[in-house]
Amino acid sequence: MAEAAKPSDEKLLELTKDHLESGLRGVPVGYCTTSQVEADKGLFYVGNPVEAIGEREPEEVIYLLLYKQWPNPEQLSGFRRELLSRSDVEAGVFQSMKSLPRYGHPMKWFIHGINTLGMFSQNDADYRKDCIDLIAKIPTVTAAMFRIREGWGDPIPPRKDLGYMENFVHMLGVPGNKGVDNDRLVKLMRVFEIAHLDHGGGNLSTFTGKAVASGKADMYESMTAAMAGLAGPLHGRANQECLEFIKECVNTVGSLHINAEEVRSLIQGKLDRKEVVFGFGHAVLRVEDPRARLLRKVGEEICPDAPLFKMVKIQAEVVPPILKANPKISNPYPNVDSVSGALLVTCGLDKPEYYTTLFGMSRVVGIAAQIVYERCEARGGKGIPIMRPKYYYSDTGTANGEAKILGSG
Repeated sequence: MAEAAKPSDEKLLELTKDHLESGLRGVPVGYCTTSQVEADKGLFYVGNPVEAIGEREPEEVIYLLLYKQWPNPEQLSGFRRELLSRSDVEAGVFQSMKSLPRYGHPMKWFIHGINTLGMFSQNDADYRKDCIDLIAKIPTVTAAMFRIREGWGDPIPPRKDLGYMENFVHMLGVPGNKGVDNDRLVKLMRVFEIAHLDHGGGNLSTFTGKAVASGKADMYESMTAAMAGLAGPLHGRANQECLEFIKECVNTVGSLHINAEEVRSLIQGKLDRKEVVFGFGHAVLRVEDPRARLLRKVGEEICPDAPLFKMVKIQAEVVPPILKANPKISNPYPNVDSVSGALLVTCGLDKPEYYTTLFGMSRVVGIAAQIVYERCEARGGKGIPIMRPKYYYSDTGTANGEAKILGSG
């Protein structure tokens, strides 16, 4: 287990004018007890490298994030029963979803589903109970969203004899003529779920959810805000754009000509024309995203010869050396979005506009766990105060502003 990075007793950061209007990048604001992202090592869940635990039972890893220890067999069995006992969703939630316009982006439906769940919550804004309820119900709501929005029929209730992601695929109930291989999809979704559960405390969706919760909004209101943050193209919707990029690359070279030489030439041409190469780089990591390796390993098992996956594999080999030639690029390596969409479409979920909702279904777990910490455990149980960062007035913004800033005189 990796040693978590902890701040020293010395001053953590001397703020300067350069920290303003920078998206709070690098500005420490608190502790994260669930996960950490280390630039030169990767992503860890409670000290465990995500790549090393990516094929464990999803319920085990969810338990780890919630309780900061691995469950023993008895605890795991009890936790599974608890999730299953809370997985049914009130019919009113589905009825409200049936009234939504079909042309709204699935993330708007997803956000609506979470918000409506909150209207039916019986927990009186108990963060701990709502955390478990939301985690238990979010696969049911997500699967129902697919079915209602796509016109596949009424929602399918969860079965009490299936695992967390097995139940999700069961509740999707994708019509047989859609070409979905349930066995492959289950194998993928088990790893996809774990890979996306959490990602430190400072990404936009997580920070937004915790900021809203700091005003004592309940779990559902806070998670609705978090998922609105996830919905943007610079955050959760990036996987959708990466898939379109992979498809374009396959169409350009042709599915019969996916080889290193062709792909290298294609990418170099795009860079020469100053076009965007999607799926590479990371805001924090300076090594390859371990989640990308984890998902490529799954791809080797379930779809090694699929054209989209072949393009993903070859790009992972040939693109980093090309990007390394640019000294301005700090991370030339594949990120998780480089591969997730290609695997989902290969398994039959061929509409990329839904991929952010699958991301959200997973990330709900880590955000909910972090909200519980900040509301119920931080500062000896007092909770984090309401977020209230300071802004300096300047009538000219960054151009000529002379606002006085801590540490700059």
